[in-house]
Amino acid sequence: MAKEPTKKTAIENDNQKVLPFGKMNYIFVLIGLVLIAVGFILMIGGGSTDPDVFNEEMFSFKRITLAPILVLAGFVVEIVAIFWKGKE
Repeated sequence: MAKEPTKKTAIENDNQKVLPFGKMNYIFVLIGLVLIAVGFILMIGGGSTDPDVFNEEMFSFKRITLAPILVLAGFVVEIVAIFWKGKE
């Protein structure tokens, strides 16, 4: 008598290693981390070595506007990376 093919049980399926995210999720995570890092790097500096001299560089477009936008964009990309469900 031939054996009939059996369906995999839940226990057998649990033994398989499945990654929680797909390849695109990890790519989005890396892009988000780079955006956040670049944003914080752009915020660095602007100080003065002489306390009697005012440095206008502290209020530049790069530090006041561009850097926070990059950091927020990085966090948005991270949220997309978590919720992205590809065709996999």
